[in-house]
Amino acid sequence: MPRALSIKRSIVPLNERTKYLERLKARKDYYKRATCEFWVFEEAALTGAFIEFVEAADAATLEAAHSAAPEPVLDPARIYTEVELT
Repeated sequence: MPRALSIKRSIVPLNERTKYLERLKARKDYYKRATCEFWVFEEAALTGAFIEFVEAADAATLEAAHSAAPEPVLDPARIYTEVELT
């Protein structure tokens, strides 16, 4: 079964950055407990433009993690699955 990934983009004003980063730490802890990987990147040329990735071993694991997440996921049905290139 292919790996599954979801993506979320956010623009965070400078005055909300500290609170946002705290929420990201909590999200990372949550997704780790849900057997998912969680990464966050900030655009190099645009401070405050973030992109979050959540990855799981399969779509069912990712769907379950999103449905039980403490913060709602904007579009939990938008899940990308890995394409095998052989």
